[in-house]
Amino acid sequence: MTKSNGKGAQKTDVKVSLIGGHRLAGSTLHERTVTASLIGGADIDLTDIDIPDGAELRITKLSLIGGVSLKVAGDVRVEVHGLRLGGVKDDGPSEPGGPTVRIDAWGLIGGVTVRRA
Repeated sequence: MTKSNGKGAQKTDVKVSLIGGHRLAGSTLHERTVTASLIGGADIDLTDIDIPDGAELRITKLSLIGGVSLKVAGDVRVEVHGLRLGGVKDDGPSEPGGPTVRIDAWGLIGGVTVRRA
């Protein structure tokens, strides 16, 4: 996760495709990422970065068909918001505090799966 400089607005990464999902690595992401596709989800690996306690990394996924596969460290709290047909699978920490990844998943079909490293 790369931090934006200074006190200005946070940087947002935007990934767009018609067909096909996106594979994202944590070391190349900023604090906010938007991934959009007609058909295809997002495969996100955040195990190679250290998210500071109290920090929030925000990822927005927009697609008609396609879910989110997220891989994080064991202590990272994941919040899932949005509207989609498909559930959320996450057995990680739910207490406030610590590093947080917020997933806003908007789509017709596709769930969110969180795997812990």
